[in-house]
Amino acid sequence: MKLSPWEYLEASFKNRGQAKFDDKGNVVTLDGKPWIGGMPFPDAKNGLELFAGLTMSWGRHDASFYAIREYDLSREGKINYQYENGWAEYAPTGRLVLPGVYWTGHEDKLRYQSVFFSEPDSVRGTSYLNIWHYDQNKFPELYGYIPDFKRIRRFPTDQRFEPLVPGSSLYLSDAWAAGDPLHTWGNYKIVSRGPMLAGVSGGWNSASESWAHTTHGGPKGETFWDTDVELVPEAIAVDAEPTGFPRAPVGKKRVWFDARTQLPLGMVSFDRRGEIFRSFDGAYGLYEDGDKRVMDGKHPYWSWGHVHAFDVQTGQMTRLEQMASMSGGHKMMVNSQDIYDRYLTNGALRRLGN
Repeated sequence: MKLSPWEYLEASFKNRGQAKFDDKGNVVTLDGKPWIGGMPFPDAKNGLELFAGLTMSWGRHDASFYAIREYDLSREGKINYQYENGWAEYAPTGRLVLPGVYWTGHEDKLRYQSVFFSEPDSVRGTSYLNIWHYDQNKFPELYGYIPDFKRIRRFPTDQRFEPLVPGSSLYLSDAWAAGDPLHTWGNYKIVSRGPMLAGVSGGWNSASESWAHTTHGGPKGETFWDTDVELVPEAIAVDAEPTGFPRAPVGKKRVWFDARTQLPLGMVSFDRRGEIFRSFDGAYGLYEDGDKRVMDGKHPYWSWGHVHAFDVQTGQMTRLEQMASMSGGHKMMVNSQDIYDRYLTNGALRRLGN
């Protein structure tokens, strides 16, 4: 119960055996309704079932707002860019804490997700909103607000292998190692099982009031986060191919799942020639350390702490860390209805842009 949000794990046990794929390949209950929460296939028997659960709920909360600091480093270990951004997620279906399993009138949506930038001045106000259909054969609707143009425009939604801001090595496709609709990838298959060292429980730095993390390695000692790792008894490696992206630079990705929780431990992608392209990994944690804790309702907050997104071919590293707060007065929030109103509408994009 320390390896994921309490309510999510409880629902996974309670709802075991109630999930199936419908004729479109979407996860539904046995009577054909949208999923009701938790891991749909806690005893997943194939790669598709593992990826289905991950794609349906990234952060495993009904709603999350993360205050994020991003560092983009060159091969020489120099920090070329530094950003502050906010990332919001909100679930209209499969809700476990917010009122109602389904948000009435939004049952055809899987998630609302946005990202906006507050620092530096060159990108302040730049924001993007993804509206995900429940049908995992469809691409999300992608809207963006660019301050220079002072208007919201709709972006091509299949351009998911490009950085959102200069210098970054992070793509929309990378989110939680499952940043695209389930059926825009295919040929899912389990390729190995075995033990693995991963950052599953030490991702929160309780010693820092801002939750800032320390670094090591690389030419200047700043390329990698200091990371607590531990032995995961069984990690399941799953390969997938981007079947819905004819011009994708990626030919295949391999994601390692913790067999206990089905959380992604790491990802490596390969280019069209089969050469290693990029890697992505994160560290999680329960935000509790002795008498220090961050609460999520009745239980300590569980979430990610930091992320590496590394371009193997160029040597560029993007480091992300979750902070207690960011510029503009934005603070971490979890399971609050305010997250939708403040961050996940076109009106919110305009407000954040100004």
